[in-house]
Amino acid sequence: MEEIPAYDPCGEGPHVYVRLTREGETTASLRRRLADSLGLSPDQVGYAGLKDKHARSTQTFSLLVEDLDKTVKVELDGVTVESPPVRHRNKLKPGHLRGNRFTLALRNMDCPPAEAKERLEAIARACEPTGWPNYFGPQRQGTHGDNWLQGLAMLRGRGGGGKKKPWLRKLLLSAWQSERFDSWLAARLGAGAFDALLAGDVAKKTDTGGLFDVEDPDAELPRLRRHDIVFTGPMFGFKMRAPAHDSPAAAAEDELLEEAELPPTALKRCRLPGTRRPARLHPGDLTLSPGPRGETLTVSFSLPKGAYATTVMREFMKTPA
Repeated sequence: MEEIPAYDPCGEGPHVYVRLTREGETTASLRRRLADSLGLSPDQVGYAGLKDKHARSTQTFSLLVEDLDKTVKVELDGVTVESPPVRHRNKLKPGHLRGNRFTLALRNMDCPPAEAKERLEAIARACEPTGWPNYFGPQRQGTHGDNWLQGLAMLRGRGGGGKKKPWLRKLLLSAWQSERFDSWLAARLGAGAFDALLAGDVAKKTDTGGLFDVEDPDAELPRLRRHDIVFTGPMFGFKMRAPAHDSPAAAAEDELLEEAELPPTALKRCRLPGTRRPARLHPGDLTLSPGPRGETLTVSFSLPKGAYATTVMREFMKTPA
């Protein structure tokens, strides 16, 4: 996995950007090691996104080194420095990335790699007109798959939310939002409305990111099919932009929220602002190639921030997640 930066460092400022590759270590662990090795506090080390512990991951960290004459040298066991450190004006914060590029090797397939390549190419062609469903999947749900239930208990005023650490509270509440989004998306697919617009849909312009209400689904459908816009689903919160009142899109989302049986002020009490998430996903630079010895098939593609490689692979592998 390789992080795609949102911007390049400008060459001046109190923060030093360094691009590192490692395997078998979480972002949080590497952040602590970086801080310790340079005499910094963890808060002085920034990053744009969390990476999988088990993947070989390349990402950028920012280091607050206000002494502009100080040379920063990173030397850590199991870590490769990909490029010389460069200064920048601001700290890296979560979300300061365009996306990630993934390269995966498929092994133990039920057919030769060349045949598997043909199968996956056919699936990719079938998915291209509409895109892939932008599921979260199990990533946020923990070992037992119940993080969302713990988040729901917190929203209902139970589960000891006040005693949990802030990062854990945020994770569990996010898991509940993710589960509700995935349920909404599954219902949309089940209703045969994945390649359609509903009156009241909150759509997003793919070039500018602007949101707007769909008033005339038939008129907007050509833009959807050109990938100029995408309809969005709910990440419930007290500030979330809701579909137009009394519209078909609003009815679907209202039903999901009502199922949660939350107290009227639950979302605001738990400081859950909410947002909208695109329902469809289009992987970039998708390539399929047999491995060097003909035993594997390499799949490579890029995704925007917030999207998961498992979403793409579940369509290829036909697995639940």
